[in-house]
Amino acid sequence: MPKTAIILGATGLTGNYLLKQLISDADYGKIILFSRNKTAEESEKIEEHLIDLFELGKHRDTFKADVAFCCIGTTQRKTPNKEIYRKVDYGIPVTAAKLCKENGIDRFLVISALGANANSKIYYNRLKGEMQNSVLQQEIKNTYIFQPSLITGKREEKRPMEFLGKQLMKVANFLMFGPLKKYRSIHANTIAKAMQRVAKNGYEKIKIASDEIKEIAE
Repeated sequence: MPKTAIILGATGLTGNYLLKQLISDADYGKIILFSRNKTAEESEKIEEHLIDLFELGKHRDTFKADVAFCCIGTTQRKTPNKEIYRKVDYGIPVTAAKLCKENGIDRFLVISALGANANSKIYYNRLKGEMQNSVLQQEIKNTYIFQPSLITGKREEKRPMEFLGKQLMKVANFLMFGPLKKYRSIHANTIAKAMQRVAKNGYEKIKIASDEIKEIAE
């Protein structure tokens, strides 16, 4: 029987790659999107809900599926206000996990970040770590937290500092071996492929580091 998937962040870089893959995946008959903006993708599988994602909790009745993917994330440059930043990177994923728990969705996959640590002195890493802890507190049977390094891929919006970082990472990637492999940059499509495969086949770990994400996708 075809499955139903929920994607949060389908208009973003990784989420859009994931959406395209699920459209082509015969295992999925319906893909429910909760987004602020309309996606450019067209498919009979898509059921789109244009909502204020900060009020995701009000949409419990339509948040029903076999698996939920959360590809939500922002940057300090794009969202300098820390209160709003927290609502995006912490509030939305945690609310989604709570809805999964309430509605019996036993498979939840969320993108975090390499270096996520609730005790970190770095705000970004600390927030991601707090998000991870709160998601795990929901005790969803099949929870998978993806921890990518710097994500590459063509974005619509201009991010000059991120672009510079990516160029430097292209050089640095060649110097990262062994334990340092997980710090290599990773393409958004690679993350999407790994999420699709883990949703289908599971994985031995809950937290999946960047180098492992690449191995799964390949």
